[in-house]
Amino acid sequence: MATIPENLHRTEARIEAACAKAGRSAQSVTLLVVSKTFPSMAVREAHAAGARRFGENYVQEALDKIEDLTDIRSGVEWHLIGPLQSNKTKPVAEAFDWVHSVDRLKIAQRLSEQRPAGMPPLNVCLQVNISGEASKSGVAPADVETLAREVAALPRLALRGLMAVPEPEGDFEAQRIPHRALAALQARLISNGLTQLDTLSIGMSADLEAAIAEGSTMVRIGSAIFGTRSKA
Repeated sequence: MATIPENLHRTEARIEAACAKAGRSAQSVTLLVVSKTFPSMAVREAHAAGARRFGENYVQEALDKIEDLTDIRSGVEWHLIGPLQSNKTKPVAEAFDWVHSVDRLKIAQRLSEQRPAGMPPLNVCLQVNISGEASKSGVAPADVETLAREVAALPRLALRGLMAVPEPEGDFEAQRIPHRALAALQARLISNGLTQLDTLSIGMSADLEAAIAEGSTMVRIGSAIFGTRSKA
């Protein structure tokens, strides 16, 4: 069974190969290591192997890990990638570096109000329901520009880009379709004046190659590094 460092380096090689195939620099894609449901010791092992950005879905679990790993906090970025309820925005605003799952103005307003003045602005992405699934969180593509302009105007936040969790597809070309749609949406926002949008958070363990082919700048990889997770 491969170790976390071996899996991490294998994932980095996958990213490099996908970038080469797409004619892109490997430095144009950031690896976000998704550590949800895995213990602090696994995060520490990945960090020792070179990982610096970690994504979490569940607020309390993440806060516990951040507390456990205070000794490496200055060298780590913590990203919330799961749904965020309005009653949990305060600890997120105080503890995280990024939030990828902003899908309504109320959440953004609370994060803005609760971000401590002594900290850098909180980086945020808007989660887009790019596949139109009833069960998925995210703002509808038609409503993204309005929300983006509202969020961009808030203090203490830095609107960085778009995030999506497309419906899983087994075929490479089918995987590319929602990624292409999200990239086109971001390009339209940039052309309409939202030029600060530099992040396209798409691509996971099963479809990172398709995401990179369509312009992803941040891939969220968990199982390929840590192994199969529980259904928590």
